[in-house]
Amino acid sequence: MEPMLCPNCKTNRTRFNLIEQRARAVKLHPQTGEIEHEYSNDTLDPFHLPYRGPDYRVQCAACGLIEQPEMFIKHAQHFQK
Repeated sequence: MEPMLCPNCKTNRTRFNLIEQRARAVKLHPQTGEIEHEYSNDTLDPFHLPYRGPDYRVQCAACGLIEQPEMFIKHAQHFQK
């Protein structure tokens, strides 16, 4: 983990929530929204792309901003004390 600074409130360097993102690949029934099928990464059909987003996001525990970790890290690097 690297030092972080919230780009929104510009004061918080210590209190953050790390939000883990765990994607579930599913096929929903179009009318009811019920899960019809759950896929693994090995069994995705040709029309279902695998999740390629970040593993986690960061929330500032002072102002509530949620962004990718790079936003907080780059802001801290730019405004080093």
